[in-house]
Amino acid sequence: MFAKLLSSMLLLAASLLATGCARDIPDAPGGDKNVAKGKGKGKHVHVHGEWWCDEHGVPEEVCARCKPELVAEFKQKKDWCDKHDRPRSQCFVCEPKLFERFAAQYVAKYGKKPPQPTE
Repeated sequence: MFAKLLSSMLLLAASLLATGCARDIPDAPGGDKNVAKGKGKGKHVHVHGEWWCDEHGVPEEVCARCKPELVAEFKQKKDWCDKHDRPRSQCFVCEPKLFERFAAQYVAKYGKKPPQPTE
């Protein structure tokens, strides 16, 4: 029983380290969760595993720029902007108002506006 509990705890600890070890603030929507510890002030890294992708302004689960395995699916649906290399439904360069659709999801979850995409 103890061995099983210990192995479960070790597996959980390993998965947490693999997915979120660079976070400064664990639960900070819009906070500075992307500042890497020990890498110097202002040094940013993209932290995957969060609900929202700050860099691209969409939920992480549909972010084709962070999850390249989604690209084929978007292209198959004819939802692709070749000019900006991202889903057309997420191309805020061609259609800035698209961000409002994703921002509404963020507001519904956190009760405040999301950070502006940085990329």
